[in-house]
Amino acid sequence: MQTTASTTKTIAILTAAALLCACVSSTQIKTEPRGATLYVDGEKVGQTPFTYTDTRIVGSVVRLKMKKEGYEDLEVSFTRSEEPDVGAIVGGAFSLVPFLWTMKYKPVHSYEMVALKNPQDSIFVYPQTVDPQPKATQKKKHR
Repeated sequence: MQTTASTTKTIAILTAAALLCACVSSTQIKTEPRGATLYVDGEKVGQTPFTYTDTRIVGSVVRLKMKKEGYEDLEVSFTRSEEPDVGAIVGGAFSLVPFLWTMKYKPVHSYEMVALKNPQDSIFVYPQTVDPQPKATQKKKHR
């Protein structure tokens, strides 16, 4: 009987561990160039590269905004449905709740930011206008 109780306890511990681990998903957010200020769902969280972790359920959308001086702001989103989570699938065999976390994020999300155009490149210099009809020149009288 000791063996059965030990086995049951081991299964319970493994199931609990699978349930806890299955809920969490992480992804590395990278930008080129590095050091962009990162906002997740409108909240400033740090600079890239940044490791994002959450316990959202399958299909949840994460909205990112990246800002860096000299570059266009970049807004993207991704969902928690990019890769299967084996731990959650195994945990789901013992309880239906882990099936809410059967998918996870890709390990890395990389984005390339677009440099702003040089302000000097966008300045248009108007050519000098030439009067099509020259004014009559006045002759000075010499005395």
